[in-house]
Amino acid sequence: MPNKIMPPESMSAEEKFAALANLKDKLEDNFVMLGQLLSEIKRSKLYLFKGYENFKDFVETEYQLSGSLAGKLISTFDLFIEEMDIDENEVKEIGFDRLQMIKPFMKKADWQVRDEWIHKAEEMPFQELRDHIKELKEKEKETNVDLKEVYIEQFMEKMLGWFNCSRKELNFKLALFFQDADLDQMKKIVKERQRLFELETQTNKE
Repeated sequence: MPNKIMPPESMSAEEKFAALANLKDKLEDNFVMLGQLLSEIKRSKLYLFKGYENFKDFVETEYQLSGSLAGKLISTFDLFIEEMDIDENEVKEIGFDRLQMIKPFMKKADWQVRDEWIHKAEEMPFQELRDHIKELKEKEKETNVDLKEVYIEQFMEKMLGWFNCSRKELNFKLALFFQDADLDQMKKIVKERQRLFELETQTNKE
């Protein structure tokens, strides 16, 4: 049977540090309590008590816990337990890895969408959930294509092929070409072509 520990708000600073050390070795079993402890330590700046100027140095030096993982543990606790008020046992049952997978879709979503993602995380097999999320991300990426970036890449590929050189060398050649250019005239041309590009892009979207 797992050891019971008192709520973090009832602990002294030293008790919080000791609890954190005991829990971190079994992260998957203890990620909720870890997130709560880390959140409390970061919020109240208890790391100053240990002589550290920032939270990242504290967790990495004292517990060999990466700052990014500590951040994930905190944000998981803050979102699913504090903000959404999901039962702690339900959160543990879903598991830390699954929660990381669905978290990006929930941060700015409404409550109905959040409930749908919780249901998916509970019911879908792990690989099926992973594939589903991958497919959604690919669709989102296709939808949010930055046409300016596409235009730039097409231009660069054309110029790299023409000059048969590296991108660094191409930048040098372009600098040579433009060094004596009429900047006022160039600005006027670019402004007009940008206006036409944006009008065409908007028309295609509609």
